[in-house]
Amino acid sequence: MDIMERIQAQVDSAPIVLYMKGTPQFPQCGFSAKAAQTLASTGVEFAYVNIFEDQEVMQNLPNFQDWPTFPQIYFNAELMGGGDIIVEMAEMGTLEAAMQEAQDKFNNK
Repeated sequence: MDIMERIQAQVDSAPIVLYMKGTPQFPQCGFSAKAAQTLASTGVEFAYVNIFEDQEVMQNLPNFQDWPTFPQIYFNAELMGGGDIIVEMAEMGTLEAAMQEAQDKFNNK
């Protein structure tokens, strides 16, 4: 399986996937920390990939959906964007509902 297929399999494996530097418990960058905290604040479960644990993912993910920075957040294999977008959604009060909708869609496939 090539790297792009592997990334596709990762985003297909869970309704919400956060690609971040570090882990939600031990983030290794402020933007990743904020994204993980914002997602966690909803109480809706999400998966994550620590890009530092897989150099191939770290090097190729920016080309997967043409998004150059980390973190990257996917809902049902669709790029939502970076941490700033998730924070904005939380501030607007739409993040939790969007995450729940992603979970519902994923579970009803």
